[in-house]
Amino acid sequence: MVSLEEVARIAEIEFFDIVDSTELMGSKLRIMLSREGFIDVWLSRKLTHRFGYHWEDKSTGLSYRYDNFPDTNWKYVSTYPYHFHDGSQDKVVDSSEFEKDIQGGFRSFMNWVRSKTKDLS
Repeated sequence: MVSLEEVARIAEIEFFDIVDSTELMGSKLRIMLSREGFIDVWLSRKLTHRFGYHWEDKSTGLSYRYDNFPDTNWKYVSTYPYHFHDGSQDKVVDSSEFEKDIQGGFRSFMNWVRSKTKDLS
């Protein structure tokens, strides 16, 4: 099983251009970004392969999350249980642009964040 420490290493090494620091905070990893904002990472301890990656963009006030927790509110999404919160908790779309495994999904999400932060620069 992938650990939060492994995810932190990926963030620090592969995304050094957008990551300032990482900090383990109990059951989650907080990644502070170079721009205003942070990413929280959750990996389920009980349900293997369940994850959530959440970006709070402080410059826009928007939040984005890619996760695969089986929330039945999002059963209509074609990639369920994988889904993407696009700017708010209630705007949910399919997540076909992101990989489905923990590490690949994290890298896909971070590359998406990188592209968005470059767009806002």
